[in-house]
Amino acid sequence: ATLLFVYISVLTVMGVVGNPSGSKCGTVGIQGIAWSFGGMIFVLVYCTAGISGGHINPAVTFGLFLARKLSLTRAVFYMVMQCLGAICGAGVVKGFQTTLYQGNGGGANSVAPGYTKGDGLGAEIVGTFVLVYTVFSATDAKRSARDSHVPILAPLPIGFAVFLVHLATIPITGTGINPARSLGAAIIYNKKQAWDDHWIFWVG
Repeated sequence: ATLLFVYISVLTVMGVVGNPSGSKCGTVGIQGIAWSFGGMIFVLVYCTAGISGGHINPAVTFGLFLARKLSLTRAVFYMVMQCLGAICGAGVVKGFQTTLYQGNGGGANSVAPGYTKGDGLGAEIVGTFVLVYTVFSATDAKRSARDSHVPILAPLPIGFAVFLVHLATIPITGTGINPARSLGAAIIYNKKQAWDDHWIFWVG
């Protein structure tokens, strides 16, 4: 799931930043990138919820572990596989478009010019909170018992939360809110600028 998530979303990013015409109408733009991330989360949570609970993000897995909704062993294995999947997904994107990938940042996250590392960290903290808060709300057992339609709809608010956070924070950090996604892109791109701010996407 994380492989597919990174593959689709980072490939969309490459299509926007690698647009030779420079025309905003020539690509899907920032809104399209946000829809790509949010839409893939919606699809993949829906597809994998019955297998693993739809875990695609170490931040979500860690939050559920802290809430005692997940064992330590399962949480560790999930996070390891999420990171490996993200690395493979970014690798596939690079394989398709090596020159474009290396010349346009590889979808790696970093704090944009004009913002401080503190700004980037704050944006990641708030963005990750919105996502994890939505996951907890959408999957709450008491709400599921009261409103039988909620489990069916759970992937929708989660994906929509990802979409909205991306709209807000793409201009600041490119939007991480998923340490595995940030790690995968950084490892495959593997240039200094991909690692300078990388700690922000784990701490945040």
